Amino acid sequence: MSAVVEQGAGGDEEREAAAFRDPPLPDDRLWRHPTEVAPAPSPPRRAARGATWGVAVLSGLVGSVLTFGLVAASGALDRDDADPAVIREAVPVSTPSDGDAALEPVVRIAEDVSPAIVRIEVSGDRNGTGSGVVFRDDGYLLTNAHVVEDAQRITVVLADGREHGGTLVGTDPLTDVAVVKIDDEGPFTVAVLGSAAPLRVGQAAVAIGSPLGLIGGSSVTTGVISALGRSVPTPTGPPLLDMIQTDAAIAPGSSGGALLDGAGSVVGITTAIAVSDTGVEGLGFATPIDIARSVADDLIVSGKAVHVWLGIEGRDLDATSAAARGVDGGAVVVDVVDDSPAATAGLATDDVIVAISGTPVRSMSALVIALRDRRPGDRIDLEVLRQDDRSTVDLELATRPSDS
Repeated sequence: MSAVVEQGAGGDEEREAAAFRDPPLPDDRLWRHPTEVAPAPSPPRRAARGATWGVAVLSGLVGSVLTFGLVAASGALDRDDADPAVIREAVPVSTPSDGDAALEPVVRIAEDVSPAIVRIEVSGDRNGTGSGVVFRDDGYLLTNAHVVEDAQRITVVLADGREHGGTLVGTDPLTDVAVVKIDDEGPFTVAVLGSAAPLRVGQAAVAIGSPLGLIGGSSVTTGVISALGRSVPTPTGPPLLDMIQTDAAIAPGSSGGALLDGAGSVVGITTAIAVSDTGVEGLGFATPIDIARSVADDLIVSGKAVHVWLGIEGRDLDATSAAARGVDGGAVVVDVVDDSPAATAGLATDDVIVAISGTPVRSMSALVIALRDRRPGDRIDLEVLRQDDRSTVDLELATRPSDS
């Protein structure tokens, strides 16, 4: 059985009266972004009367075809006369009423967070929909870059059905993160931003997204955090690193929604699902909110994300070579870019990086993830194996050329 990852929302518009779709054809790719499985819907009509929505049949199960999109705002993004934006970064501590105390935890989470989840409708060369998470009360949204790729027009539909125009603030294909701003001033209901750092495999997870134009608001599913630190291949670019894996159901096309912990804090932005030739395999992936928030801050300030640059190409040290060298793993330098920080520091082909500033590096992906916590201008120490010698190299990180 082959498996694929589905990423993205979009495709040519089709008006269909049929109520069901056949399952996706087999594919030899392991992963896919969500909207490769589900075609993008036609933009929903303002009047819901008479609307017919397609459903998907995957692995013999009938489910709603859900896709997600992004919201943006037109007009100036910075207003000197505006009050500072509100960002909720911690779960509010409150004493529940007797009625609230009787509610199940997931019910309370859904009621608190769903108003901050929006549907994003994208039109242009391709049409599609996706989800977004409002994280600032002045209308800034987090979503996936592939949702708003090549968008000529963005519309955001709030949980209460109100529609607003939106402006794309910026995208970062490397992390598949995008920010859109709602045109209107707000204030808007925002979600609580948490952190993926304390997550543990097995703890509760809740996924909330805006379904494909279905009446009734957001869709809520539950599960657990089933794995951490996943590397997810993508159809068109480098893999997405350090992803959160969950078994909370994420329907095809559900990009840009929120993954929450048991306290109701956003810990990730739902990005991709794993499917096989028979349908969804119960694996969903989310970008850690720490990464998404850092990228969003850059996009809001300058319209582009800033990533550090070491200046090497590398691969994982295989297990046999690692055992022979007495290490658990490492990143093997395959090539060094001229005039890069690595070249200036004297790194060479076949060097093996085994630690960064005291933190073990067991793979090339681990090195990239560790570098994401740094900023251009930071100094780091790399522990390097060169043949039988072990040395420490000090260097200053630069800005990745494509970001400068």
